[in-house]
Amino acid sequence: MASECTHLDHVLMTELPEEVDGCAECLAGGTRWLHLRICLECGQVGCCDSSPMRHASAHAATSGHPIMRSIQLGEDWAWCFPDELAMRLPAVHGHPRIPPSPLGA
Repeated sequence: MASECTHLDHVLMTELPEEVDGCAECLAGGTRWLHLRICLECGQVGCCDSSPMRHASAHAATSGHPIMRSIQLGEDWAWCFPDELAMRLPAVHGHPRIPPSPLGA
């Protein structure tokens, strides 16, 4: 585990969208999510690892995009998958409106 993120050059998205519809892959496949994360390289919205399908982690693994940020209300942390490091990124702004979790949590 790293003590500093070595992938900050992959943070291409610094202004979060005003609103998201939910986990893109869950919506396409008719599955449900618990919490939402957004890729800071391309903006893909995926579900967290507590969700049945774990689309955010899958996106990081298949795309090579290392950093996801929580877009849950009241959360502003990000996670670097390769460095296994949680952090706050003050350069990333915004708090998207999100739909309620279909899993009810």
